[in-house]
Amino acid sequence: MNLDIDSIAEHVNDAPSFHFFDKHIELPFWITKYGVIELIVALMMVVLFLTFAQKIKGGKQPKGRLWNFLEVFLLYIRDNVVRPSIGHKEVADRYFPYICTLFFFVLGCNLLGLVPFLGSPTGSFSVTIVLALFTFLIGVCSGMKKYGAAGYWLGQVPNVEMPKAMAFVVKPMLFVIEVFGLLVKHSVLAIRLLANMFAGHTVVAVIMAFISGTAAFGAVWYPVAAGSIGFSICMNMLELLVAFIQAYIISFLSALYIGMAIHQH
Repeated sequence: MNLDIDSIAEHVNDAPSFHFFDKHIELPFWITKYGVIELIVALMMVVLFLTFAQKIKGGKQPKGRLWNFLEVFLLYIRDNVVRPSIGHKEVADRYFPYICTLFFFVLGCNLLGLVPFLGSPTGSFSVTIVLALFTFLIGVCSGMKKYGAAGYWLGQVPNVEMPKAMAFVVKPMLFVIEVFGLLVKHSVLAIRLLANMFAGHTVVAVIMAFISGTAAFGAVWYPVAAGSIGFSICMNMLELLVAFIQAYIISFLSALYIGMAIHQH
């Protein structure tokens, strides 16, 4: 069978499309599984928070286990994450919607990732790097708004008293190191979430692979299969805990980095 490489490449690079009745519609973007999961999480958050907002409208107290559970998370994020990390509550509360959205979006993606055959979008670097980029841009823009563009970037250099001749050499080096450190911190923010979510799914996949790997060994298969399933259940319980922890960590670090941007050395 002869393969036309040019023809294959042409179809691979074609824009995604679908047929609606008799019309052929081409899309300007690719629809991926992770994109659909993120859209589901976003829609769930919209419905959840709009309903919650209606329940507390006018200072009313929310009633019901779900709404009380949600209120506990919101108050904890505000009082123990955002305000301590960013500072004065009038300033910190401006960033509360973003940190809250980040927490619940990551948590929702992590939890849906525990559903078999779905996968977690937070296990993809293309997702975590965008979340880290949002935090970076919010922090930098907030810092430049407060100190001015030149004042913010020059403020990255610590105020250290030294002779002018030495400062002429040392301070540019400190500036490069501080800016590099700023980029590294936000990159690690993305990698940390990616590594923790990807590692858990990988361990479960490897453990479950022992079941098919020992299928040809007869009686050995039964204890291996039972042990693999039991260990996978334990790992899923651990991943459930990790889903909450990682959502908390990325929210806490994002609030901390924003606080560091608007409160310089």
